[in-house]
Amino acid sequence: MPGGRLTQQERQQIALGLADSLPYAEIARRIERPTSTVTREVMRNGGPTAYRADLAQRATERRAHRRKPVVSRGVESTPQQHGRDAEAVAEYEETFTTVLMGQGLPKMTARVLTCLFTTDAGSVTASELAQRLQVSPASISKAIAFLESQSLVRRERDERRRDRYIVDDELFYQSTLAAARANEQLVQTARQGVAVLGRDSAAAARLENIARFLDFIGESILRAAEQAREVLHADRDGAAP
Repeated sequence: MPGGRLTQQERQQIALGLADSLPYAEIARRIERPTSTVTREVMRNGGPTAYRADLAQRATERRAHRRKPVVSRGVESTPQQHGRDAEAVAEYEETFTTVLMGQGLPKMTARVLTCLFTTDAGSVTASELAQRLQVSPASISKAIAFLESQSLVRRERDERRRDRYIVDDELFYQSTLAAARANEQLVQTARQGVAVLGRDSAAAARLENIARFLDFIGESILRAAEQAREVLHADRDGAAP
């Protein structure tokens, strides 16, 4: 399997695959690259509907030109724990960010969440996030506000009365509950439409089927979340000294 940067020919093949509505995995198989490489390439260059091979090639060349001296200094000056390779970590964080963007998160929000997921400290301040991501405090504040609204991050005050932002297993449980509540609201709204449109109408039947489907899915997700929470707590309690 080839390594290194994508070639212009590979980018043209990606563009052709997108034009044919092929899934990323199939495009990746055809050019003998990991699916994550194709996903990252497409998402950072306009997405599946706006991707153009020539523009992606030029953008990559510009990024490489701008980044060369910075990467060189960063690898030499930034100590890496656990014997990590700085370039491999940066590549992984970029991949993780791209996957989160594919799930619908805005780019800055995805970058912040990736940073929180990959920190060993388990919590980060707004100023630390701004410094690490090289963005303004306002950008961090906006991203954090969105993540808090989705129950994907929580904040605590440290001994210096600074807000620290944290992600942990419990947050995934709370986020799942929040998603289930939003799902339940959609179920109720769909069933309101059944009464308004008339139970014997095709539109009402469609809405009832949507409500039943989402109701079933929501209950299944809640049961799975409870089970997962119990298993994770049991694993932690069993590992405790």
